[in-house]
Amino acid sequence: MAEVEAIAKLVNQLSKLPGVGRKTAQRLAYHIIGLPEDQVRELAVAIFNGKKQVHFCPVCGNFTDVDPCAICSDASRRRDIICVVRDPRDVNAMERMRDYNGLYHVLHGVISPMNGTGPDDIRIRELMSRLSSGEVQEVVLATNPDVEGEATAAYIARLIKPMGIRVTRIAHGVPVGGELEYTDEVTLMRAFQGRREL
Repeated sequence: MAEVEAIAKLVNQLSKLPGVGRKTAQRLAYHIIGLPEDQVRELAVAIFNGKKQVHFCPVCGNFTDVDPCAICSDASRRRDIICVVRDPRDVNAMERMRDYNGLYHVLHGVISPMNGTGPDDIRIRELMSRLSSGEVQEVVLATNPDVEGEATAAYIARLIKPMGIRVTRIAHGVPVGGELEYTDEVTLMRAFQGRREL
């Protein structure tokens, strides 16, 4: 039996979402069609408003619907430390930790010559501008521990060190619950290098 054209279009659009394959898109499409019309309208309005109202914070580059974002405008947060991350999802990950009370800077990418992304293609210039005020005492580089993340962290560290600002890198290593025998050599090496005194 051929799929109804409207369902096929919905499946096609849903399958364009990251992590959504054809079968999942089909399941979602049939679920949406089975919802009451008011719930479908609420979903459509939420998607549209999310796209229309959410933008990048002019200060840190995080997603926001107010200027500046809630983190940048929070007077209780430390102004002397900035955590540099790749994208807004990383801000959410750091905030879930509930142990960091400084500000953020979202790069919106990493240096990746293979993908044609250089230092001028991400928000490094904006970071350097923020650091010129003299208020920031430490920059925590929290990019992913892959080749591009490491290269980006090294590049930014080289730019910041002459300014006399402390530059730190988050430690990477064996996850809680991980077993050493199944951990790759690079992860073990980072865990060993990031060891601390007890």
